[in-house]
Amino acid sequence: MIFNMYNGSVTIGNSEMYYASFGTGSRTVVVIPGLSDGLTTVEGKALLLIKPYLRYLSKYTVYMFSRKDPLPAGTDIRQMAEDQAEAMRILGIGKAYVTGVSQGGMIAQYLAADHPELVEKLALVVTAPCVNDTIRDNIERWKDFAMKGDHASLMKDTAEKTYSDGYLRRNRLFLPFLRFVGKQKDYSRFLVNAHAILGFDATEDDSRISCPTLIISGDSDKTVGTSAGEELHRLITGSEFYTYKGLGHGLYEESRDFYRRVFDFFSR
Repeated sequence: MIFNMYNGSVTIGNSEMYYASFGTGSRTVVVIPGLSDGLTTVEGKALLLIKPYLRYLSKYTVYMFSRKDPLPAGTDIRQMAEDQAEAMRILGIGKAYVTGVSQGGMIAQYLAADHPELVEKLALVVTAPCVNDTIRDNIERWKDFAMKGDHASLMKDTAEKTYSDGYLRRNRLFLPFLRFVGKQKDYSRFLVNAHAILGFDATEDDSRISCPTLIISGDSDKTVGTSAGEELHRLITGSEFYTYKGLGHGLYEESRDFYRRVFDFFSR
């Protein structure tokens, strides 16, 4: 089966906002990735990103967006949501099924609250309604690694905070190669993303999210903490909540039914 694939960008201000698109379906899915986007954008990566979505692409067209590049210093999460809304308008995307992962879930909360006309349904994955102590400790440590240019420590620590112990054991032979992934000469884009997380608080805005919302968390999440999903569920009226037992922040990679669960929610 052949699906359309496209690597593109839209111009917002003095920056480019890259996206990867694939699928031929009439329904549009928008995916907003997490902090790793601060290290490597989706530019030119449609072929690498398509695999988990293959079975859904006759009904859906998927767009995965990066943040702007370059990303101006001081850009906060709400501005990132405004950039996302503008990119969707430029591309003629009307109401979409939005998936936000980690920091992408923070952006998605503001997108749904401030631009309900753009969001049909919302899936918030391993994210939080505001910065908490667990998030703050992690982000401060990762900022320190980035400012020192210590990429090996940055990748090692994020892997340990992302994956379950079982996953780390099974992939221990490959983990040393992570130190080469996303290595930067300049970590300014990563640091802008990280600093934005430290100022994030949507607790007063989440009550304005009116679209059907699915919240997915892991009960072993060492990146955003184990109670962040429950807090989101409490704040977003009528939301659905599902917790993966024994999995953490990387559940979207480790779970065999993650994509099925999200698309079943979208198709209902």
